[in-house]
Amino acid sequence: MMVQDWSQQPVEQLLEEPPQLVLYLYTPLCGTCQVAGKMVQVLSELLPGIPFAKLDLNFHEQLATKYLIESVPCLLFFQDGEVVEKIYAFHSVPHLYHVLTKYQ
Repeated sequence: MMVQDWSQQPVEQLLEEPPQLVLYLYTPLCGTCQVAGKMVQVLSELLPGIPFAKLDLNFHEQLATKYLIESVPCLLFFQDGEVVEKIYAFHSVPHLYHVLTKYQ
């Protein structure tokens, strides 16, 4: 499954639509974000039943404030419009897979 880029879209309504959603927060100049982005792409292929989206925080600073984002990269996992998991230390694809599948 492809990771959708929501950087140029109004996000608030999109966050409430799917019952589950993984939102990858990044900035383009962050080197660690480049590696994390590849991991998120692999995760999206391993978990085809969950929509994945990415968001450049440079365009959505209000989300960083709303969700108390401390740094990028950051992965937010939403269930029914609420954040149930916030991940900064990605470690590995198997680690992230384990964290996200505990909600299924």
